[in-house]
Amino acid sequence: MAWNSKPNPDDRSDNVEKLQGMVQHTIENMEKAEESMAFTDSEEQLQSIKAKNERRRESLEAFRSEIKDEAGQNNNQ
Repeated sequence: MAWNSKPNPDDRSDNVEKLQGMVQHTIENMEKAEESMAFTDSEEQLQSIKAKNERRRESLEAFRSEIKDEAGQNNNQ
């Protein structure tokens, strides 16, 4: 088997779209988690859901920052 030692080109043209999809997916997961809290009897589960959504909020901030960076890179090319 021959190995291709040539690296793949750095194609970042669709990164913004991919990141926007990840933002939307994360928001949907947060909404589902919030809805599930109404059916949760356990305080432990409630705290777990709240902690997970907090991490998701942090991820959203990072995604949005990366979207701005990528959009700026696309505009400079």
